[in-house]
Formats: sequence, C-alpha cells, structure tokens
Amino acid sequence: MLMRTDPFRDLDRWTQQVLGTAARPAVMPMDAWRDGDQFVVEFDLPGVNADSLDLDVERNVLTVRAERPDLDQNREMVSAERPRGVFSRQLFLGDNLDTDKIEANYHDGVLRLTIPVAEKAKPRRIEINHNHKTAINA
Repeated sequence: MLMRTDPFRDLDRWTQQVLGTAARPAVMPMDAWRDGDQFVVEFDLPGVNADSLDLDVERNVLTVRAERPDLDQNREMVSAERPRGVFSRQLFLGDNLDTDKIEANYHDGVLRLTIPVAEKAKPRRIEINHNHKTAINA
C-alpha cells in the first residue's frame, strides 16, 4: 500500500507545534484586560517553578522570563508535547501606565500582573475661571 506524504505539510505542522501560531503562541499564552484604573495580564505557565520567573521593566518594555526544566534524559519518553526550556515574552507598555507600581502574583501556574494607570493619564475635571468685570459708574 502506498502512502502519499507531503514533507512541507509535515514541516508546517511541526513548526506550529513547536512555535505556535500567531493566534495561539505555544510558549506563553496570555490574556489581558482593563479593569477600571488598572490593566490585568495573565500568563499560563503550568509546571514552571516560581523561583524561575523573572520580570523586569526597561523604558516601558515589560519582559517576562520563565523556565520549565528539561525532562530526565534517562526516561524513555512516549510523548513529549509540552515545551521546555527558557521562555521570554515582551509587552510594550504605553506612557499612561505606572510601571513603578506593577504587582505580580503567581498561583496555580498562572502569573498575574496588575498594572495601574498613571495618575497623569486618568481623566480629571478642569475648573473654568470666570472673570466678571463690574461696571464702574463715573
């Protein structure tokens, strides 16, 4: 029995499994939303030890790094689909966010960042001065 194969399709499938697609990155999936005066960002990092997480901000660029250790090489693997190694993702934060007050929590394999909106970016009311001239009788 002959089997037709397409090596390019197989390469494409392998690439999507390793690197993910634009719609679903394989390494560090993320959700982000605004909640009042703050933005919340969550990264799925199952199997990552909290001690391997590293966050830093430089010039409004937030970099998240994590490491999922390699498996024991002495094991005879039947399937190894979860990506391993060092992962990194960058978020470009606007000038309207207060990067000095970012909070980070890691629980049950989810890294949650809370990024407050900067005071200067919050809407504010501006008073209007009224200059009333009084008439002078001469």
